[in-house]
Amino acid sequence: MTEYKSEEQKRTFYKSGAWNKLRKQALVRDNHECQQCKREGKVHVDSIKIQGERKSVELNVHHKYGIEHYPQLALVLDNLETVCLNCHNKLHNRVFGEQKKKRWDDEMW
Repeated sequence: MTEYKSEEQKRTFYKSGAWNKLRKQALVRDNHECQQCKREGKVHVDSIKIQGERKSVELNVHHKYGIEHYPQLALVLDNLETVCLNCHNKLHNRVFGEQKKKRWDDEMW
């Protein structure tokens, strides 16, 4: 069984043909829509490719069980879910721009 502990191992995996094929299957299965937004009653679909322009990245395919801890599920379609960039960052606790909660609610002098 392959391990995905180092950044180099993960990078190699995410560039592989097997991953790209499975990733496309997950996008088609999920109708190119963010599944987390859908659960929240919102709609977030993939961007449309415009001729001569670079397509913006709107959606990621997320491993529900991370490959570093569950390498046996790395290429299992049922372990994948299409999510938008915002939801993917939230799932990995990479939230940017939100104001941190104050440590104390006391009045500042």
